[in-house]
This record gives sequence, C-alpha cells and structure tokens, in this order.
Amino acid sequence: MSGSLVRSRFSDQLTSRGGAWIALGVAVLVMVVLFGIFGGAQAPARTGQAPVGSESMQVSELMEQFPNADRQSVLVVASREDGAELSDADVEALTGLLPVLDAQAAGESSGPMVSEDGRAAVLVTPITVGADNTETAEVIKELRGEVSANAPAGLVLHVTGGPAFGADVAAAFEGADFTLLLVTILIVAILLIVTYRSPVLWLLPLIVVALADGLAGRVTAAAGSFWNLEFDAGIVSVLVFGAGTNYALLLISRYREELQRTEDDRAALSTAWRKTAPAILASNFTVVLALLTLLFATIPMTRGLGVPAALGLLIALAAVLFVLPPFLAVCGRRVFWPFIPRPGQEASQGRAWRAVATHVSERPVVSLLAGLALLTVMATGLFGTSIGLDQLEKFRVQSESATGLETLSAHFPPGEAQPIWIITDSEAAGEVAAAASEVEGVVRAHPVGTTDDGSLTKVMVTSEYSPGTEQSLAQITSLRAAVHPVEGADALVGGAVATELDARVGNEHDLLLIAPLVLAVSFLVLLFLLRSLVAPVLLLLVNLASAVVAIGAGAWLSRVLFGQQALDLQVPILAFLFLVALGIDYTIFLVHRARTEATRLGTRAGMVEAVAHTGSVITSAGIVLAAVFAALGVLPLVTLGQLGLIVGTGVLVDTLVVRTVIVPAIFGLAGDRIWWPGKLHARQGESTHESRTPSIDVH
Repeated sequence: MSGSLVRSRFSDQLTSRGGAWIALGVAVLVMVVLFGIFGGAQAPARTGQAPVGSESMQVSELMEQFPNADRQSVLVVASREDGAELSDADVEALTGLLPVLDAQAAGESSGPMVSEDGRAAVLVTPITVGADNTETAEVIKELRGEVSANAPAGLVLHVTGGPAFGADVAAAFEGADFTLLLVTILIVAILLIVTYRSPVLWLLPLIVVALADGLAGRVTAAAGSFWNLEFDAGIVSVLVFGAGTNYALLLISRYREELQRTEDDRAALSTAWRKTAPAILASNFTVVLALLTLLFATIPMTRGLGVPAALGLLIALAAVLFVLPPFLAVCGRRVFWPFIPRPGQEASQGRAWRAVATHVSERPVVSLLAGLALLTVMATGLFGTSIGLDQLEKFRVQSESATGLETLSAHFPPGEAQPIWIITDSEAAGEVAAAASEVEGVVRAHPVGTTDDGSLTKVMVTSEYSPGTEQSLAQITSLRAAVHPVEGADALVGGAVATELDARVGNEHDLLLIAPLVLAVSFLVLLFLLRSLVAPVLLLLVNLASAVVAIGAGAWLSRVLFGQQALDLQVPILAFLFLVALGIDYTIFLVHRARTEATRLGTRAGMVEAVAHTGSVITSAGIVLAAVFAALGVLPLVTLGQLGLIVGTGVLVDTLVVRTVIVPAIFGLAGDRIWWPGKLHARQGESTHESRTPSIDVH
C-alpha cells in the first residue's frame, strides 16, 4: 500500500463524522492521563552557567567540603539620603543594627566598616543559603524586611552581595512565566483574529496550542528532572506557541482553499491534512534535529534546553496534526463565519504576491543586488557589538542588589560584593595568598578557613574592579597565572567572576561547535527534500547570511533603543540556532512548492507560482512567530529580551526579504540548473498540479 493511500485513508477517518469524535475523545483521554502523570513534575533549578569540569565549577564543588558550606555573606550598604558624610551618630546607629541582623543571621554579623570618604558604610552578615535561589530569596526577603523596619533615620540601606543577586533573579521571575503566557496568548489571539477575520475560528487553534503548551510544560519539567537538565521554560513555551500556531496557519489556510473547491467540508479538510502534513512534519523534524545538537554543548543551561524544547515541539506537532483537524471537522464550514468559503468563489489572495514575484523574476539581478544591499546595511550592526554583560546590566529592571552594588562601588572596592575564592593545599596557603596579593587590582588576599581534615584552605581575594567588567575578567586570568605555578598548591581560582569568565569561554566553544552542526542538519534536510546539490548550498548560504544579519540588526537595536551595549553570553548561540532552523522552515514551505510547480511550468515560472501560493501563509506565520518571540521582552532578564528581539527581527527579515526577493531572484538567475544534479520530470495529464509522489505542498 502506497504512502499516499495510507495518508488518504487516515485523514479520511480522522475527519469523518464518527472518526472526528473518536479522535477528540482519545485526545482528551490522553491529555488527562499525561497531565495526571506529569502534573507534579518540577525541573531542576537553573544554576549551571559555566561548563562542567571548568576551574570555577571545581572550586564550587570543593567549597562544599568546608565547614558551614551553606553559609554565605551578604552586605548591608548604608549611605545618607542627602549624600553627606556619615556622622558619629549614624555610625553608632548602624552599630545598633547588628543585633537585628544577628537575629536573622547564621552567625555573628560584623561592622560597620566606613569608607575612606566617610560617605558609606558596610555591615556584613552571614546567612544560610537555600538549595536554590528561590529558597535563598525567602531568606533575603525576611532580612530586608527587618533591615527596612529598623533603618536609622536619614540613612538608606540596601542588602546586596552574591546571595542577594541570586535571590533577586529568582524574585524577578516570580509570576513572570504566567505573565509571559498571558502576553503570548494575547498576541496570538490578536494576530489570529486579524488573519482569519472570524470571531470564532481563532479560538480553535489557540485552544489546541494552549493545551499543547500546558502539557509540554509538565512533560519537559519531568524530562528535566529525570535527566537533570537545566533550561528556561519560557523559551520552550514560546517555541511551542510559535511553531504550533504556524502549523495551524498552514493547515487552516489550505482547508480554506479546499473549501472553495468542494461542498464536502470533511473531504476538504482531509485533503488539506494530506497536503500540509508533509510540510509540517519536515518543518518540525528540522527544528527538532537542530535543537538536539545542543546536547553537544558544554554550558549546562544550553545543553539542557535541547531535549525539553524538542519534546515541546513534538507535542505541538501532535496537537496540530491529530487534535486540531477533528476539532475543525466537528465545527464544519461555519467556523469561518462571517467569510465562509464556498465552491466557485474566486480566491483573491495571492495576487499581490504574484505581482512581486513576477517583478523579481523579470529583474533577478537588480532584485538580488537590492536584497543583498539591504542585508549588508543591516549587518553593519555587528560592528561595535560585544559579548558579555556585567552584573548590573543583566536586569531589565533595577534590583535592590544592583542598587546596593552601585553605592558600594562608589565608595568601596566593588569586589567587596563578590569576592574571588582560591582553593589550595593548606601547606601552600601562605604562598598562594602572597602570590595573589601581587596581582594588579587585588586589594587583599588572605586565608579564611580550612576543611575539617585541614588538607584544603580557602583564600578570599577582594578586587578593586566591579564584578563582570573586562578588568575583573582579565584579573581572573592573571590570578590563575600567578597561583597555578605555586609548587604543591594545586590552587584553583573560582567565584562569581571566575564563573563568568569560564562561561564566556564555554559559550564561545559551543557556538563554534553547534553552529556547524545546525548548518549540517539543515543541509541534509534540504538535500533529502530537494534531491539537489546546488539548491541546498545556495539556500543555506542565504539562510546563514540572514541569521548573521539578524544578530547584527538586533544588537544595534538593543544599543539604540535600550542602551544595552553588549549581548549576553547565550544570545548568539541560541539566536543562531533558532534563526537558521526556523528560517529553513520557510525555505521548505516555499522551495518544495516551487519544485512541484516547476515540473509543470519551469523553474522561473514555478517560483512565481510558489510565491503566489505561499506568500500570505509564510508572512502570516512569520509575523506570528516574530511577535511571540518578542513576548520574551516582558521577562526581567536582558538575555531573554535580546533573544526575542533578534529572533523576531530575523524572522521578519526572512519572510519579507529573503523568501520574497532574494530566493526568487536566485532561482530566476539559475533556472533549471538550480536542481543539479537532479532533473525536473514534467508530468503529463495532471490538471490538479499534484504530484503522484508524496510532496510538500502549502497554500
């Protein structure tokens, strides 16, 4: 039995009067069971910023061997409201705050230490940190409450330091995922209403995709817990909503087209399913395979995203292919009200796209040069782009810990907030501390504790540089160069700044490894679908250029619109992955249709026909996907906002410029040679323009 016949019988059963209700019943049963099984799953906390096995991670593990390893110090930074010097009465009042801190502390608090200019003071209090930032946030919240309630008159107090920064990150995300979900649903709803021009139709794909997202959230949390994967649930949710809505747009668009050809709405839906299922499957599997390349990454947060995101997209695929069609079948043609498609209606859509494609085909050289010139201008945004945000730049909104660090940095060595830690053999601790003290920018370095067996000592190093700045990162390299040669010390340098440095190295490694893998996956998919060598190479080069351009344009927009002078570490690799993989989706939709049409009309005319049929769908899908990614901007971390801006910009460029101008121009110039070494075989006696072999065909 041929594959097309199997698909035909399956789609007929899926959309039949009885089969649709059975399919919906099975879908509800499966979802209820899966929601019940995975309802209580929670993904691991996101803590791994540096590669496993890096020097900073080794220090983090060794720190657990020291007594009171769950204790860390936070700083209470005090300054006058009027900016004047602290008086003796102010210092005395701060001293009186020590018993209040001790009541919340895990040990004895110390201070106040007054700055040289006399305008600020610091109290140090140890706290017991939680298993993750969320638990620590509760401790910090209580401490801040007590500090605020007992603040001396005329003084401004801020709680800052390493644990406080982690707590503020966790607190910033409190309720943020729910906000992201609401914003995403609102965006998708508005765009679907505009696209379908129906007060009813938009609800069906939205309900199906929202259920898929809810199930994906629970399944991916269970997968993360089982395999100990760290990932950002917000990114997975955006992918599920974006991809799921795109798949639904393809299916419903073709359904509308078929309703203009037949009175039997179930037959129309069955045909639409058969025509779009191959395109949706190819699109989904391309992105899934690209996401799975993240398993080779060294950064835990990057590696951990691959499997959950792939699972989320597979769930979205299943929902759109097996839940949405019977849902549509039950509702019937009337779901398109008030613009119900009827047989004999002349489809007006595609005329504008046909005109554009015809113009490009008639002037391929001018069109190609114009498209490339636009991409070149946008790519200039790469000039001046740097990678890596310091501690103060990572929050989209100001936090108390960041405000406290700014005050601290103005009056004390900024490194007081997050000391550098060196773990060394105890016998060489003195030499290691002396070697560290000689490094430029080190304020002091001294041993502060040993393990119970006395074999290891930790040395605390205070820097004069603000954490996360280029100077502080260079200082870590200098410290390692200074202490590594100490004989018998086996010294390792860690801490927050060292973690940042190792994360930069790890992200650079991952980008250089993952980017070629993503391109290879995309090339193999195009090679399989198009059965050509020339077309995949040219299309992949265009896709690569489009991705690079989007990163440059997004970085420029970040600088100009939001004053963000650098991209966060994970943004380039994730943006490249999404831009290439999602861009290949739209390439599949367009070029495979072009090949189908080319067997009847020739390559140039076939591309015009393909643009006319797919232009509206690809554009609608691109706008939806861009808007959904833009929703990441509601989250408090700059990283996700930048990712959303770059991917959103890239998707729009891809749909409006690359697929509309550049790709048709390339096909216009190359002609039938684009399919080399394959050849086009004209089909005889086919009035429906349908291939006898399975093909990807979208409206």
